[in-house]
Amino acid sequence: MIIPDFYREEKLFQRGYKYIAGVDEAGRGPLAGPVVAAAVVFHDLKCIDNLIKKGIRDSKTISEKKREYFYEMIVKHSEDWGIGVVSERTIDQINILEATKLAMRNAVENLKIMPDFILVDGINTVENFPASQMAIPKADQYVFSVSAASIVAKVTRDTILHKLDCQYPGYGFAKHKGYGTKLHLDMIREKGPCKIHRKSFMPIKNYFLNSDK
Repeated sequence: MIIPDFYREEKLFQRGYKYIAGVDEAGRGPLAGPVVAAAVVFHDLKCIDNLIKKGIRDSKTISEKKREYFYEMIVKHSEDWGIGVVSERTIDQINILEATKLAMRNAVENLKIMPDFILVDGINTVENFPASQMAIPKADQYVFSVSAASIVAKVTRDTILHKLDCQYPGYGFAKHKGYGTKLHLDMIREKGPCKIHRKSFMPIKNYFLNSDK
């Protein structure tokens, strides 16, 4: 199991950077709901060491219960955190890549503290933001700040999907979070897409191309 560390952040501190934000997103692949990004800034080394010892990991590799536990720890003990949410309607308008970039920028802009360096999971940095940056593939697995951001983004998005499940019952959004599971696909075939489905994603796109709905 890969354990994230604070090595990159410590090196940046040594170079004179004061506020380092980790950024990650959740929800690029689902057929429904928004894409959500989070930005997290840590400065308390004792708290960081404690979270690493407690087993903080990339959100995809830990249970829902553990994600919620770490989420509470992160929002309580981080120096600052911000969220960016981009709706399924905007995803359809500008495509999922651009929507993800927008969510990341919104997350950073929603920080109360202006970061002077940003570590981002993947290959794209935060566009149109005046700070030094580094994009690192699989940073959510290796880089503590980004692992923390992945958890905040995932738990935030899951909470949104639980609420949307109440608004649009019968699709199972609270269970599959909008991903293309068999249950979800069966419900789409039975009920047709609803308002929060991404019309630019297959098979939703085919549904609208082949019907008058």
